[in-house]
Amino acid sequence: MDNPMTPSLENQSSPFTPPLSSSSSELNLPPTMSLPSLSLQSPTTTPSLHIDRMVGMNYHPSPSRTIYSDRFIPSRSGSNFALFDISPSSNSPSEGREDSSGAYKALLRTALFGPDSGVVPPPTPEKGVGVNGRDLPMSLPSRNIFRFKTETRQSMHSLSPFGFDEQLPGVIHSPVKAPRKVPRSPYKVLDAPALQDDFYLNLVDWSSHNMLAVGLGNCVYLWNACSSKVTKLCDLGNDDGVCSVGWAQRGTHLAVGTSNGQLQIWDAARCRRVRSMEGHRLRVGALAWSSSSLSSGSRDKSILQRDIRAQDDFVSKLTGHKSEVCGLKWSYDNRELASGGNDNRLFVWNQHSTHPVLKYCEHTAAVKAIAWSPHLHGLLASGGGTADRCIRFWNTATNTHLSCMDTGSQVCNLVWSKNVNELVSTHGYSQNQIIVWRYPTMSKLATLTGHSYRVLYLAISPDGQTIVTGAGDETLRFWNVFPSPKSQNTDSEIGASSLGRSQIR
Repeated sequence: MDNPMTPSLENQSSPFTPPLSSSSSELNLPPTMSLPSLSLQSPTTTPSLHIDRMVGMNYHPSPSRTIYSDRFIPSRSGSNFALFDISPSSNSPSEGREDSSGAYKALLRTALFGPDSGVVPPPTPEKGVGVNGRDLPMSLPSRNIFRFKTETRQSMHSLSPFGFDEQLPGVIHSPVKAPRKVPRSPYKVLDAPALQDDFYLNLVDWSSHNMLAVGLGNCVYLWNACSSKVTKLCDLGNDDGVCSVGWAQRGTHLAVGTSNGQLQIWDAARCRRVRSMEGHRLRVGALAWSSSSLSSGSRDKSILQRDIRAQDDFVSKLTGHKSEVCGLKWSYDNRELASGGNDNRLFVWNQHSTHPVLKYCEHTAAVKAIAWSPHLHGLLASGGGTADRCIRFWNTATNTHLSCMDTGSQVCNLVWSKNVNELVSTHGYSQNQIIVWRYPTMSKLATLTGHSYRVLYLAISPDGQTIVTGAGDETLRFWNVFPSPKSQNTDSEIGASSLGRSQIR
């Protein structure tokens, strides 16, 4: 189609049209444009007619005419690169040896100039068949290298940067990857008697040394994921109970929060208590490690910052929540602490603040599920309880709310995969499901079911492939949900030889 901004000047009468001189035949014109089509527009043309010509009103170009662009950019598909005299590589077997660069030249020529670049069009005119069977002479091939005809639109699914996807010699396209399949059933189930059905507790954690800690009643048990060996770490007695467990980043020490407001540090290798720290008046339901620092959240609405190397029980007290603190997570760079409470608030603190530096109030239920992305600095995910049911994403670097996803169920836990940009959420009322999401599209990769109670507890293995979930049905279920890192073997030693159902104590 002709450019509507460039109306044709053919068949326009003008009293100021001068006769064409003989030198005009030397003009470099496109082959389909004739000399009589050139004319000078009269300066006395009425303004309205001039405007109509400028905007192309009431102008209907002929569909049979050659199309030219209005810019000085040659068309690759219409240009005659055969005039470069690039001869095709010889494929004669009589040469006796293979030209090492011939294949590369052929591939480069095809990619740059098209599959038929080596075929030079014959100089003699060809004939085409007309409508009534008459032979119509076709024009001679142009001797101009560059053509300015509009390019043909290519497929939007083209994978080649040169636009020639079909039959490129020597080019092998990668097949489209099929969607990753996530097993729909757990590979292992552990019985966990006395595992509490309490939304505000955090009773399961997985260490970097592949040791799982579980709080059952007033005791803490350790399960070795490599050997399936179960060890009883401690017994708090009948007057106390376990409300939270949390491994140090190095995986050698375990923090235990109790219902009496005490915080205990245990050496897991020696099964020996290292220290007991006071400070909270009510139960300690949330723990988060940051190097040698430990943060604890309590039903007394406060967060205590502790340094296990210091003599004091805590070094600072963070205030801001109006109800029980049930979620705590340090960012991967240990610079920001996110806290969630039963007051439907999500707060972000820095290393030295005693008051929150960021406050998010969009949730309409308790915020227990908190997870920092290991892939993007400042990306924080949070989930709300029964009245909210939403997963929200925040950019703490710019203090912006990014997106919201209504899951339809109470969000109990969130954890990011460190191997791929995906995350998993566990849910309570009313479906008790586990969902694997792809971020940022938030498309569901898998929905896992099996627990008959709310899936209140979640932890991820140190290799980032396996998750363990716990519920009030007193079971721990192990799922393979994430792929292995590219630098590691796809076979994981976690649970490789321990299929079936067993008991943790």
